[in-house]
Amino acid sequence: MIRQTVRWFGVSPPRTLLLGFSFIIFIGALLLRSPISSVEGESMSFIDALFTSTSATCVTGLVLFDTGTYFSTFGHWVILFLIQIGGIGFMTMATLFALILRRKISLKERLILQESLNQGSIEGLVRLVRKVIIYALALETVGAILYTFRFAFDMPLGKAIYHGVFHSISIFNNAGFDLSGDFSSFSDYSTDLYMNVVSMVLIILGGFGFIVLADLFEFRKKSRFSLHTKVVLSMSAGLIVIGAAIIFIFEYTNSQSIGSSGFGEKMLVSFFQSVTTRSGGVTTVDISTFRQATQFFIIILMFIGASPGSTGGGIKTTTFAVLVGAVLAMIRGKEDVVLFRLRLAQERVYKAVTVTLFCIGIVMLGTMILATTEDAAFLRILFEATSAFGTVGLSMGLTGDLSTSGKFTIIFLMFIGRLGPLTLTYALGPKPGRLLYRHAEGKIIIG
Repeated sequence: MIRQTVRWFGVSPPRTLLLGFSFIIFIGALLLRSPISSVEGESMSFIDALFTSTSATCVTGLVLFDTGTYFSTFGHWVILFLIQIGGIGFMTMATLFALILRRKISLKERLILQESLNQGSIEGLVRLVRKVIIYALALETVGAILYTFRFAFDMPLGKAIYHGVFHSISIFNNAGFDLSGDFSSFSDYSTDLYMNVVSMVLIILGGFGFIVLADLFEFRKKSRFSLHTKVVLSMSAGLIVIGAAIIFIFEYTNSQSIGSSGFGEKMLVSFFQSVTTRSGGVTTVDISTFRQATQFFIIILMFIGASPGSTGGGIKTTTFAVLVGAVLAMIRGKEDVVLFRLRLAQERVYKAVTVTLFCIGIVMLGTMILATTEDAAFLRILFEATSAFGTVGLSMGLTGDLSTSGKFTIIFLMFIGRLGPLTLTYALGPKPGRLLYRHAEGKIIIG
């Protein structure tokens, strides 16, 4: 039985990823459950520890307890370690240690890395891992310095450095955990241009994905961008600008959110909220005070999420771009989906549709379960489910009131959202066999 279990997990890279993330979450839960992890020296329940560990490893940011006041320094470092592993990827970290020990990376490990980093081939994977580590650590270090400089005006230098390191790693990895206290996130800095810009840049860079970051850093050498980078940059910019514009318009006269602020402050808050919905998780205003139309639009942005190979979740910007391209091609009567004058293979279009339908189904299932187990308005439930699946971490206040069944449901959504619905399907499903025949073609009426 044990041999069969080991063989089952070792058959394919998706199953290895499934086991790896599960193991890390379980170890994290045990550490967070220990009395040393809390300020009061008390043990939290295992389900609460599992929830927190899953949220950190899946870089989500939904919390049952205020991170800054409930957890001790040891607890903070456990959360930070889980965020770093979850954001960069545990296989990337394992490869880093292998490279340090000068151990050769096997073919099987390269295949797992390929699945983990969402790459099309195993060529150049080890070089990519080196770049991932260097870029991540470099950006996190710069972020920590910038945050420390600002925090030093509000707290002692030692505490400022501590807060700077924690928030830089958390926000770059789009985790959304913060040490502000009282679940206030960055509300104290809602009109602080410096903090807003630093945070937005870290969220955006973390959400681009390491392939895009490599293209950006090596642009002077190559003098051109890949199609993937072009799509990610254009879609990210478009979604951020459109999101900020819609939030600004719908909340302009809402006195409960930004209606009483000046024009510049409204613009700043709108842009920050648009950026953080891409999987950032931190917020400068209480989203529950937004109008329902704005909240629903934020749900759409969270569902789209960040980009492939990044620290963010959602169906990804490239998937959304392919769907938009397919719709435009159909409207224009074209057979091919073309982006930046390059035709996409039909397989890419099918995969985009499959991923989107899978994700819609998972969010619908999670929402239906939560609507049964929780006593809350439907929009709050849909918002929470989408935030968990998109590994965003934004909340309208439902997380702290979740029942045990609700907590398990959110854990499930966060786990699938980080691992990816297709990866989970490949991991749990049977190994595909060779296709021996094709069915005769049939026709149905569409629309």
